[in-house]
Amino acid sequence: MPTIDSQAAGGSNRCAFLDMIAFSEIGPPLLAASQNGYNVLVGSTASHPLLFSSYATHPNIFNPTFDSTAAGRYQLLYRYFSHYATQLSLPDFSPLSQDKIALCQIKEQGALPFIDSGDFSSAVYRCSNIWASFPGNIYQQHVNPVSSLQIAYTDAGGKVA
Repeated sequence: MPTIDSQAAGGSNRCAFLDMIAFSEIGPPLLAASQNGYNVLVGSTASHPLLFSSYATHPNIFNPTFDSTAAGRYQLLYRYFSHYATQLSLPDFSPLSQDKIALCQIKEQGALPFIDSGDFSSAVYRCSNIWASFPGNIYQQHVNPVSSLQIAYTDAGGKVA
């Protein structure tokens, strides 16, 4: 469950979409082995979690195996953090800040109206260039099928039209 509440997020479908992103990017076992994914570094697994301990700022830890600095529940790259921190007046990389950044990224992709109306598949495909685990991207990493993502979304309370 995201830290941001439904009212601040703009509705329960948006919170369910955030949960679905975490399901897709982090996976249930690692979500359980961490602070709900908020302190996860790229390359983590449930059997070998790579976690950071301070939310003061994005940890900016480079994983050469994945050529990435992705961190947090939504696997944000370090190079984007300062932009969003400034744009959203965020004080840190806390769970609430991570939720706000993810919602901003979703908004930038034009996916919020699709989430709000329950057009789940369209929302996922609009965001596929951000999250490598979504179908329709070019990142050549593990991709979860939209059917699995929709189950995670509805299990988190999301409504599909």
